[in-house]
Amino acid sequence: MKTQEINYNLGDQNFKAYVAHPELDKAPLILIAHTWAGKDDFVELKARELAEEGFIAMAVDMYGDGRVGSSTEENQSLMTPLVEDREKLKSVINAALQAGKELEGVDSSKIAAIGYCFGGLVVLDLARSGTELSGVVSFHGLLMGSDISSDGINAKILVLHGERDPMVPLAMVDEFQKEMTEAGADWQLHSYGNAYHAFTNPDADDLDFGVQYNKNADKRSWQSMMNFFSEIF
Repeated sequence: MKTQEINYNLGDQNFKAYVAHPELDKAPLILIAHTWAGKDDFVELKARELAEEGFIAMAVDMYGDGRVGSSTEENQSLMTPLVEDREKLKSVINAALQAGKELEGVDSSKIAAIGYCFGGLVVLDLARSGTELSGVVSFHGLLMGSDISSDGINAKILVLHGERDPMVPLAMVDEFQKEMTEAGADWQLHSYGNAYHAFTNPDADDLDFGVQYNKNADKRSWQSMMNFFSEIF
């Protein structure tokens, strides 16, 4: 496996992504969108794990200059401008996708994106932007709707949701399902019983904040993602 940091730009803003390459001449590309904390060790580990599965994995930078928050308050201040400006969010993730397509060895006919928490919202908005890619996967992602491109949704969608996630209440889940169905999307949602927000993160352990690691949901959701990749690729 080879890893590298790459730089790419959107306007006058610089972004720094982390890329893990498998020992293959050509491979599908998986973008990884980070949590509200930024492009940290968690998503870089996921990139390496995906490279071990035979994918070129690119942990994208949604905040610019590789910024990573160090507190709840800083994380919130980094994430909020993009949540409040979904068109800007879509521009940033599409810029990352374009940079990923230019990586050596990428099979441009096989591209997907996955995201965690805030990153789940990011990859769902990538799909909403009408971009052509094979599929997107949201892990305990935020499911607030946004405008869908006149081109429609051209990616298959898999949502992996914690049934007890207080940040994504049942009403939001229902609205998301309605949004996807009305858009004519090819979508599915797996809800893991007794799983809270951030169920894939071993460091998540604060039920007062609604986050808790769940080993079974973590393992099952990864397998669901791999099954999804087998289908779309």
